[in-house]
Amino acid sequence: MTYKSDFLRTLDARRMLHQLTDAEALDALAARPGLVAYIGFDCTAPSLHIGNLVSIMLLRRLQQAGGRPIVLMGGGTTKVGDPSGKDASRQMLTVADIEANKASIKRIFERFLHFGDGPGDAVMADNADWLDHLHYIDFLRDFGRHFSVNRMLSMDSVRLRLEREQPLSFIEFNYMVLQAYDFVELNKRLGCLLQLGGSDQWGNITQGIDLARRVNGAQLFGVTTPLITNSDGSKMGKTAAGAVWLHEDYLPNWDYWQFWRNTQDADVGRYLRIFTDLPLDEIARLEALQGAEINAAKVALANAATALCRGEAAAREAEATATATFAEGGAGDALPRFALANAVPLVDALVLAGLAASKGEARRKLAENAVRLDGETVTDATQMVSAPAKLSLGKKRHALLV
Repeated sequence: MTYKSDFLRTLDARRMLHQLTDAEALDALAARPGLVAYIGFDCTAPSLHIGNLVSIMLLRRLQQAGGRPIVLMGGGTTKVGDPSGKDASRQMLTVADIEANKASIKRIFERFLHFGDGPGDAVMADNADWLDHLHYIDFLRDFGRHFSVNRMLSMDSVRLRLEREQPLSFIEFNYMVLQAYDFVELNKRLGCLLQLGGSDQWGNITQGIDLARRVNGAQLFGVTTPLITNSDGSKMGKTAAGAVWLHEDYLPNWDYWQFWRNTQDADVGRYLRIFTDLPLDEIARLEALQGAEINAAKVALANAATALCRGEAAAREAEATATATFAEGGAGDALPRFALANAVPLVDALVLAGLAASKGEARRKLAENAVRLDGETVTDATQMVSAPAKLSLGKKRHALLV
């Protein structure tokens, strides 16, 4: 289908469009200014990660096309836990933990969206404002009767957990009901007509559309993006060192930049389309590069993605550090730094610097000749290390002991 609206046309061109409801009607609606759409973000950690970035970019594309994004903080739903894509129940967080996480992750959205009171300005809402005040029996009578348990059991978030014989708590089973109710509330409060999300949210989104039609006669819409995986089939954003956090408090700018710089050749064009604002013709030029020249496209991806999330200065500093570290054999200013007051065994230094998750992993890397100290390969786990020193694991991971 050829879309008329800038929003859907952009999503299609940037390969961010997977499923949508009533494409023709939604396209006509999106062609008019002021389309209001939302995505929910639960407060399960103090930082969002790369897995959330596709959703954030969806809201950014909406605002760029003249729509009004709603960032829905899951102050209420985090108390329940979304079972989508999970093999086990989420850890139950205290109210204090949820509030602290909420305050921490709010900061990231201001880097991608413009908030304010204008018709195209982004809005931040919190579903605790209505979920925390529900009366259980009244809610069941007014809304629960519109949900079919048969249909709920067929949803991927439930069905896959049951097929794997993984436990699914009753509180998690209620998650899709609460998310559907969120859509109804946002439609009533803010005129929201569209819910955006990843493909794993399709069932939850359609439940909300159906609920709004049943209780209010409202016509709502849904759009999902494809599941983002690397070309080798692995889950994007998972590294040996753990999650790729969006907050610099939890992942240094250098590591964030380096994550994008290490993108596999086959994924560069796709990630440039989704995670940067570079023009499509420039992306086509970059992804056509071959051999060693593809590294220029990876640097462009790293610079553009880092500038969006961490700022232009962070991107420039990280690129300068990469040049100093790899091309010139030095140690640039953006390399992660770790304070070391006294000499420690090499195996402890590797763990301290975040190059190994445990002493056992550190010993294995030493045995594989994968560790260098100030550029020289080292293998003795008991060798004492004192600051200043540069530790390297493989060719791409470095840290300074200061």
